[in-house]
Amino acid sequence: MNLINYKIKLLTFAALGSGIFLNFAQSQVTTQPKTETSKQSVKKIPTNLKWSERMLLSEMTRFPESWMLDFSKSPKWTYPAAIVLDGAEILYEKTGKKEYYDYVSSFGEKLVNEDGTIKSYELDKYNIDLLNSGNVLLYLYQKEKKEKYLKALQTLRSQIDGQPRTSEGGFWHKKIYPHQMWLDGLYMGQPFYAHYTKDFTKGADAEKAYDDIVNQFDLIQKHLVDKKTGLLYHAWDESKEQAWANKETGLSPNFWGRAMGWYGMAMVDVLDYLPKNHPGRAKLISYIKSYTDAIIKVQDKKSGLWYQVLDKPLEKGNYEEATASSMFVYTIIKSVNNGYLPKFYKTYAQKGYDGIIKNLITTDENGVVNLNKCCAVAGLGGKPYRDGSYEYYVKEQIRSNDAKGTGPFILASLEFEKTK
Repeated sequence: MNLINYKIKLLTFAALGSGIFLNFAQSQVTTQPKTETSKQSVKKIPTNLKWSERMLLSEMTRFPESWMLDFSKSPKWTYPAAIVLDGAEILYEKTGKKEYYDYVSSFGEKLVNEDGTIKSYELDKYNIDLLNSGNVLLYLYQKEKKEKYLKALQTLRSQIDGQPRTSEGGFWHKKIYPHQMWLDGLYMGQPFYAHYTKDFTKGADAEKAYDDIVNQFDLIQKHLVDKKTGLLYHAWDESKEQAWANKETGLSPNFWGRAMGWYGMAMVDVLDYLPKNHPGRAKLISYIKSYTDAIIKVQDKKSGLWYQVLDKPLEKGNYEEATASSMFVYTIIKSVNNGYLPKFYKTYAQKGYDGIIKNLITTDENGVVNLNKCCAVAGLGGKPYRDGSYEYYVKEQIRSNDAKGTGPFILASLEFEKTK
């Protein structure tokens, strides 16, 4: 009988202990979420910051590692991240906030090996897109003087020497796209080429390089400008062999917004490095003027935005596109700030900038800023074959927070913040 009573006491104590433990565990589960969802919690991104910082911090929240920008699943040497990081560099210099520098620096640390080789980069593909991220290394080398960055930069510069060219010296977009100049390629290659030349090349070699850079723009103006509208076609095939190429002119059939956006950014960014006394400066500034006059004619009068296919706003499926709109705004306001365009052009930049904020920007509860209606990608040729038709451009994937839009938005915001 005593043994039975003893067992009952043990079971009672065990049950009581379990209850205590259960109550303790439940108290942890129920109180923890209350802390996380408390209305007292501070927003991750303060809304009183300027748009440039708000968007950069939003990108840093979405993509905690800088190599993740543009939705990369693993570290890969691609061009979109560099555009956001250009903005991060300027913001670091402006604010002194170390987290911005660390975000830039981590890109170089992750993508460039100690021996100077670049992860996933293949020189023999002669893909001009892959020169753009060299701009990040030019910045980091200036700051840190790491030998691995110098070696990587020299490798990227050697690509320019071997890049296949048209009969007049224009860079092919890629080795797999023979005889073709794309507007995209001017932004991908020329600012890096000019910046590298300014930092590392002297004398006659520098003059030759600057002449080569200006010639790329001269060839675009010669072959890709539509005489009627002043707009520029996406690409030109010197051989006229591509199915997308006009058999008489070699031109692709449509005016794609972001292609022209790349071209505008290329011109204003190259002028940062082209010597003041170089005769090509005046030509580039004249190209910016005719370019801007053409794009403001197709700017939507109500929203201030630009369409995916620039000259066909009313056709089925067309839409006001964020990356091109951000690029155009950046090009115009930077041109005004630097004296390349008269001040009255700022009106068009302001209308576009306001239109982006009103129509394409949304903000989450935690303060994270989103840029919506970005065309994810568009090109010509390849597999499956992209024919450059109107239907092709408007059916490509649309997504939010593409670095090809958020980067130019940050840069445009910084230019507006200069003027206030």
